[in-house]
Amino acid sequence: MNTSGKVYNVLFICTHNSARSIMAEGLLNSLARGSFRAHSAGSHPAGFVQPLALQTLAKLQVPTDGFRSKDWSEFAQPGAPVMDFVFTVCDQAAGEVCPVWPGQPMTAHWGVPDPSRVQGTEEQKARAYWDTATILKRRIELMLALPLASLDRLAIQREITDIGQR
Repeated sequence: MNTSGKVYNVLFICTHNSARSIMAEGLLNSLARGSFRAHSAGSHPAGFVQPLALQTLAKLQVPTDGFRSKDWSEFAQPGAPVMDFVFTVCDQAAGEVCPVWPGQPMTAHWGVPDPSRVQGTEEQKARAYWDTATILKRRIELMLALPLASLDRLAIQREITDIGQR
């Protein structure tokens, strides 16, 4: 729980920045009520956002305007928002060498299965996106419940790492 009044910047990273990281960005911005500002990016952006990711966000009553697939280098440039937290949400990005982020943000891996890889009926595909969004939403809610103002950096790092295992 953010009682300090500080707005924390968060970057969600996934290889293509077309589904998981986009959904995490939307969910955090919706759930945080102004205490966090979420962004997303990819190491090899797809250049488009998966329509099922936006449909899933809409079902969760999360605004779907303004999302775009972008390169993570945008957030390592001078003048970019200084990140407090950086989360990888896919296995490929977790193993890649990330840029050096200004401000030494806390990092954790919150990997979830890639719903865009699911083959099958439209219902099965939609279910995969829903399951991914549900996992991300639960992890974000756990992070939002942390008493950040009363925890030291090491305790926060331990907590956000643990959340990624849930």
